[in-house]
Amino acid sequence: MRHGKKFNHLGRKTGHRSAMLSNMACSLIEHKRINTTVAKAKALRVYIEPIITRSKDDSTHSRRMVFRLLKSKLATAELFRDIAPAVADRPGGYTRIIRTEYRLGDNAEMCLMELVDFNELLKNDKGSAKKGRSRRSSKPSAKATTTETPAKKEKTEAKAVAEAVVAPEVEAVVAPEVEVAEIETPTVETPEAKKEETPEKEAPKEEDQDKKES
Repeated sequence: MRHGKKFNHLGRKTGHRSAMLSNMACSLIEHKRINTTVAKAKALRVYIEPIITRSKDDSTHSRRMVFRLLKSKLATAELFRDIAPAVADRPGGYTRIIRTEYRLGDNAEMCLMELVDFNELLKNDKGSAKKGRSRRSSKPSAKATTTETPAKKEKTEAKAVAEAVVAPEVEAVVAPEVEVAEIETPTVETPEAKKEETPEKEAPKEEDQDKKES
């Protein structure tokens, strides 16, 4: 009878189940990550994390208790030599389960199980991650706009001096003298101007009148 046993039996007898978990634990210690089903990974997490916690105390008793569960001298030696110093400051949670896909055939949910402290890619990403935005406004404060650092003052002064030296030479080269032809503005003739321009007819002379009469 089950008698309230709530853990996952994984469809195996006790001896088969314990041997499988021991073998998977040795593989995880050796390779630092394994591909398996989600159900087996959850059962393995409960099995291996107390073993890793015990490896923090490097004593003869601890080694014997770990060897009783792992049943491998190589895995026990690597656990105490490589893994225990890396997880010394971590208070539990030594493994990570990443769901990947569904297995072709029985459609079992697969995952990648790995030791947290031995994933170099995630460590590098966390180191180079940018800080999150703060809740403060992005507008510059009044102090930042009014006050200038000495380095900024030096840069502005050097820029002003360079512009003052280069500006006359540039004007002499770039802006040569150009003669601009004068444009004649058209004049509009008004009737009054026309009257002024037309000469008045001269009165006939007296001599001409005498000639005509004769």
